[in-house]
Amino acid sequence: MAQAEATLPSVRYVSQRRRLWRTFTQNRAALVGLAMVAIIVFVAVAAPLLAPHDPLEQSVVNRLTPPSEGYPLGRDDYGRDILSRIIYGARAALLVGIISVAFGGLLGTAMGTVAGFRGGRVETTIMRVVDVMLAFPDLITGLLVAAVLGGGMTNLILAIGLTIAPRFARVAHGPTLSLKNKDFVEAARALGARDGRLLLVHIVPNVAGELLVLASLWTASAIRLEASLSFIGLGVQPPTPSWGQMIRDGTIHLTDVPLFSLAPGIALLLTVLAFNLLGDGLRDALDPKAQA
Repeated sequence: MAQAEATLPSVRYVSQRRRLWRTFTQNRAALVGLAMVAIIVFVAVAAPLLAPHDPLEQSVVNRLTPPSEGYPLGRDDYGRDILSRIIYGARAALLVGIISVAFGGLLGTAMGTVAGFRGGRVETTIMRVVDVMLAFPDLITGLLVAAVLGGGMTNLILAIGLTIAPRFARVAHGPTLSLKNKDFVEAARALGARDGRLLLVHIVPNVAGELLVLASLWTASAIRLEASLSFIGLGVQPPTPSWGQMIRDGTIHLTDVPLFSLAPGIALLLTVLAFNLLGDGLRDALDPKAQA
């Protein structure tokens, strides 16, 4: 008996979390995206230490000067250091992107799970509202909401969050329809669990993976929306540095100081790319086929 047990192959248990991390780290593009996001977050947090100059400091006599030793990217039309404004612009981009996705994700998840769980008129009403909002492109929806609310960072976060919410509602709605009739949910209901507990403890955790992927991908879209709305004057208001605002101000000086517009454009491109790569990596890691 002992000899038979000794010949049995050892089975190593690998936790779900470790399996997800192993799948994620095997994706080089995802690791690049994670590293880029980490660098961008570090730049935003450490902006006061990294920026060589005050991003709001103006100099009328040094307007639109080319790159120099003390100003690697030159100065803008108010004599402000372009590099410092790009570094501080990362703060606005991440702040708006992350908070708006958190707000829109929570609102949309609540809408989708409640609609799928309750059914009937509640589901019909909520999902028809979602369908109407999804009929418009995200930029148009954000533009309409921002135009109604006005400019400013707080209103911008609300506008982008309301634009994103229907996407989360649609993703959360489908799985909730199938999960609410599962045996473990029925067992919890039989033990006296209320609807709120069923949603928070048994439904939402089982759709969290899909929502996490959506959140990472829509953070990139939220940052892009922030830049787009700031470009047309409905986003972050001057003198707060914003990449979209800098791109707009620099378009009329492309021939004289091309970095005025190109440098924040490159920063925006790399940030959106970083979150997209991270989101793709999370999606692949959470794919059951990839874990097999």
